Amino acid sequence: MHDVTDPNTWGPAIDEAVNTVSRGGLLVLPTDTVYGIGADAFDAEAVAALLAAKGRGRQMPPPVLIPDVRTLDGLATEVPDDARKLAEAFWPGGLTIIVQAQPSLQWDLGETHGTVALRMPDHPAALALLRRTGPLAVSSANATGNPAALEVADAQAQLGDAVTVYLDGGDAPGGVASTIVDATGEQLRVVRQGAITLEALNDVAPVRGVDEPVEEPATETTAETAAETADASTEPADESTPARTEEQSSAPAEESAG
Repeated sequence: MHDVTDPNTWGPAIDEAVNTVSRGGLLVLPTDTVYGIGADAFDAEAVAALLAAKGRGRQMPPPVLIPDVRTLDGLATEVPDDARKLAEAFWPGGLTIIVQAQPSLQWDLGETHGTVALRMPDHPAALALLRRTGPLAVSSANATGNPAALEVADAQAQLGDAVTVYLDGGDAPGGVASTIVDATGEQLRVVRQGAITLEALNDVAPVRGVDEPVEEPATETTAETAAETADASTEPADESTPARTEEQSSAPAEESAG
């Protein structure tokens, strides 16, 4: 277990975490919501190991945490202007946006139906790590069905030796899951209410609420299939007709997650 509460001393811990990710290992990291379990988003075996550690299948793919708003265009295509406005307004922070994934990307997050749930966490240690590793697949650091971990010791008790490196950032500052907005259909819509209120979203761009009918059905998305994904926020979050993302459901505390 490595302390990452102080930027002046966390260098060796971040180094080890980066090395772990490069070797296909799993790590637990703090975020602004709950603790997350992460892996290289472009390493299919590592992502599969992440899902196995949580006791979850490919039908519940993890969201992806990113270090910068500009990464959005590298991972997504056909991003609506209103979704960009939301990202610029609420990233880093408790907002996950489901978008169409770039078809050329060599990754396998699970049954995503061509979408990906993205979030930029508002946590200094998480961002320091992400700037060096690039995008990480991140789910809440807990066994599926259990509450999201708010302390690194709780994550370690649930995940044990499946994780190579545990980064201790102290008590998770969150407790509320990220809000998830589906930007893959004709209209932006909330598929999980969380840290960012619908009112705050609509101050930036028009977004339909969870219970508001959509005029046209949206494409299948990573987040709708499940209600269990927690974003490290996700939870980091557990997550209909599409495949859910972690960020969507488990989150009693939380996304995601990534």
